[in-house]
Amino acid sequence: MELQVLGCSGGVGRGRRTTSFLLGETVLLDAGSGVGDLTLAQMARIGHVFLTHAHLDHVAFLPFLLDSVFDRLSQPITVHARVETCRALADHLFNGVLWPDFTRLPSSDAPVVRLRPMAPGEVRDAGGWAVEMLPVRHAVPAAGFRLSAGDRALAFSGDCTTNDAFWEALNAGDRLDHLLVEAAFPNSQEPLAEQAGHYTPALLGRDLAKLAHDPVVWISHAMPEAEEQILAQCREAIPGRTIRLLARGMQLPT
Repeated sequence: MELQVLGCSGGVGRGRRTTSFLLGETVLLDAGSGVGDLTLAQMARIGHVFLTHAHLDHVAFLPFLLDSVFDRLSQPITVHARVETCRALADHLFNGVLWPDFTRLPSSDAPVVRLRPMAPGEVRDAGGWAVEMLPVRHAVPAAGFRLSAGDRALAFSGDCTTNDAFWEALNAGDRLDHLLVEAAFPNSQEPLAEQAGHYTPALLGRDLAKLAHDPVVWISHAMPEAEEQILAQCREAIPGRTIRLLARGMQLPT
């Protein structure tokens, strides 16, 4: 199976989409604007969505997805997320004001979407993947995920900043082939990054030293027009590891 990068940018603009990944054919990891590049047939095959947190750049296209394919679904799409994220979606998005409450439409017994709270350390099976939620630290309650299929494993940090728990959870796994991790701001904007709960290359470099595995490290969520600067700073701050810039349209083997 492959992971397709639908969006991985820290902003929008021509050629840029916000965070979303398609795992195989039936699982989404986050639901940013990259979801809009899928065909209706592709959208209708999605059965599970794993969300890292409730910020709009990671959830904004979830309601559009549901609205586009609700009449093609044979069963509800299941959204897996922290309880705080599920609550935020229910209170502020699927509330009948910003968007119809698809957790109750067309009926409470047979809704378009089900919100299923998940906790760090919990593992769920979806589309042939074992998906484990990992603890992270961000400006709002958030999570990362470790994804395993066969003898391959990758992890995604979601949005986060300096912490020990994420790296300890990664080290507890048997292997790690790919690590998708954010570095949203260049080093010159470290005060803003810390306030917003994001990594800079320097902050990420200090935390990556805690990682016992040696995966390919893919940088995501870089702010628009700073991507190459952030990549160069990451390579300087993280010597001895393979560092690459994630890009929309890529497909990573798993």
